[in-house]
Amino acid sequence: MFKLIKQEGNARRGEFVTPHGTIQTPVFMNVGTAAAIKGGVSSIDLANELKTQVELCNTYHLHVRPGDEIVYKMGGLHKFMNWQKPILTDSGGFQVFSLAKLRKIKEEGVYFNSHVDGRKIFMGPEESMKIQSNLASTIAMAFDECVENPAEHSYSKKSCERTTRWLKRCIDEMNRLNSLETTINPKQMLFGINQGCTYDDLRIEHMKEIRELPLDGFAIGGLAVGEPTEVMYHIIEQVEPFMPKDKPRYLMGVGTPSNIIEAVYRGVDFFDCVMPSRNARHATIFTWGGIMHATNKRYETDPRPLDPHCDCPTCRNFSRAYIRHLFKADEQLGGRLAVMHNLYFYNTLTEKIREALDNGTFTDFRNHYSPLLASKLED
Repeated sequence: MFKLIKQEGNARRGEFVTPHGTIQTPVFMNVGTAAAIKGGVSSIDLANELKTQVELCNTYHLHVRPGDEIVYKMGGLHKFMNWQKPILTDSGGFQVFSLAKLRKIKEEGVYFNSHVDGRKIFMGPEESMKIQSNLASTIAMAFDECVENPAEHSYSKKSCERTTRWLKRCIDEMNRLNSLETTINPKQMLFGINQGCTYDDLRIEHMKEIRELPLDGFAIGGLAVGEPTEVMYHIIEQVEPFMPKDKPRYLMGVGTPSNIIEAVYRGVDFFDCVMPSRNARHATIFTWGGIMHATNKRYETDPRPLDPHCDCPTCRNFSRAYIRHLFKADEQLGGRLAVMHNLYFYNTLTEKIREALDNGTFTDFRNHYSPLLASKLED
C-alpha cells in the first residue's frame, strides 16, 4: 500500500495507495471538521483549484451533528460532501478530551457530555469504529486517550497501556465491520496512534508495541498541544527509528510551514492542521516571503497580489488593497479568498517538498525555506 520512492536523510518521498486514490507524500490534509472547510470553501474548490489530495473530517463533530447515521443514509461522507478523493477521519478522542467539560475515563471508554447540547454520550473503541464506518472514510484513526501535557510519568504509562488495549479492540471491530454486507467502505483502513506525552521511554516502548499490530499506518499523537517546538522535534527523533519503514507516518495537528518542513526532515509523511484556514479567517496570510497580516494599513493601496509568487485563484484575480478592504468591511468574501490562498499555499508547499526530494535538493530547500517561512514578510 505504501511505496517509498526516494529518501534524503530521514526525509521520505512516497506513494500511498488507498481505495479512493493514490496519495503522493509528503502530504498536507485540509481540515474540514464538519465535512466542510471553514471559510466557505467547497469540495469543488478543493478538487479543482487548490491541489487538495486528502480531506480530514472529524468523527466527534459529525457524530454530534448531523449524526453519523444520517451520513450513512446519505451514502457516506464522499457522497454527502461530493468529494471523490481520500478522506481521513480522526477518532474523536482528542475532541472528547479537549471539549467535554465533564468526562469519566473507564476501561470500556469515555463517558462525557456533548459540548453542543449537554446530552450524555459514551464513546469507546467500538463506538468510534462504528461511527467512522458509518462515515465510510478512507482512513480511520484508532480511538486513543489524549493526555494533557505535562502529565505524571506513572499516569502517562497507564494511559499508553490503555491506548494499546483500545487499539487492539479497534482492529477487531474494524475487521468485523468491514466484513458486513451493509458496510459502505469494506476496505476502510486503520492507523494506530503513538502516545507517551513527552517521555522518551514511554514513546519508544509504545511504538515498539503497536508496530507489531496489523495497521495501515502510524501516527504520532499528543504533540503540538503547547509544548515547546524543540520538544516536539525531539520526540519525533526518538520515535522515528522504531516506526515501520513500509508504512506512512502521520504527525497529528501540525503545524506551521516551518514545522512541516522540519518534520519531513525527521521522517514524517502526513500532516494536518487548522492553522491555514483559521489564520486566514483572521487575515494572517502565508507567503513565500514570510507571514503577512492583510489588514496592515500599508496594503491600503497596494495593487499586488497577496503573494507575487503564488498562482492560486485569489492571487490571480485580486489585490492586497481589495482583500484588505474586504476584511475591514467585514465581508465574508475576504475570509473565503484568504482561506483559498492559505490552503493552496500549504498544498503547494508539500508539492515543492516532494519535488525537492525527487530532485535530491531537499536539504537546500529546508535550509532556505524553513527559517524564511517562519519570518515576518518585509515587503
